[in-house]
Amino acid sequence: MNTCIVIPARYGSTRFHGKAIARLNGIPMVKYVAKAAGKSGLPVYIATDDDVISSFADEVYFDQFMYNNGTERVAGAMKWKELDKYEKFINVQCDMPDVTVECIEKCVELLDYYPVSTVYTDMPEEQKKDPNSVKLVRADSKACWFGRGITGYGEWHLGVYGYRRSALWNYPHYGVSEEETIEGLEQLRWLKNEVEIGVAKVKFDGIEINTHEDLDMWHKRNRI
Repeated sequence: MNTCIVIPARYGSTRFHGKAIARLNGIPMVKYVAKAAGKSGLPVYIATDDDVISSFADEVYFDQFMYNNGTERVAGAMKWKELDKYEKFINVQCDMPDVTVECIEKCVELLDYYPVSTVYTDMPEEQKKDPNSVKLVRADSKACWFGRGITGYGEWHLGVYGYRRSALWNYPHYGVSEEETIEGLEQLRWLKNEVEIGVAKVKFDGIEINTHEDLDMWHKRNRI
């Protein structure tokens, strides 16, 4: 097996402080996401800067360096000898408790053709004006752009990425563009440096938890 999952998790989330350890039916979010991702059969690792978060994980890369985003944190985890044996990395964001096996498998499959991959689904009407719901513009199976704007078009981009080792290694060495800073979208760094991102459509009826309101909505849907 040459593929693993890395979940980047930090305590100081801008929109939801301490989100990674917020409880989902009593389970810390980072642990809930790790369990969901593990259904893929791939080994799961947590990359974090926080002692409390690390206490909820079995396989942890602990690093207090101030990374700009989750992709940089996953790239930083490549310094860990434990990850030397992997050539493909799947980044499942810590706000994806409803991540599916299909999301992960599609990202893995696309890495046979692209250095970076991600997934999308149909954009719900009520989320088109929500800046937390990232919009994808694509040409067939290739990403053209990502944005948060109220555009009225675009697919719903989901927080799952795939990277070949070589692409991930290069990521921190690319400059941060004005567009990446304004949008707050790490994946734009790839496009601004002419790195192709393969995209695949998946079925997804879950919730990305970006805010406290999202957490409340998740509990309404999943109350035990």
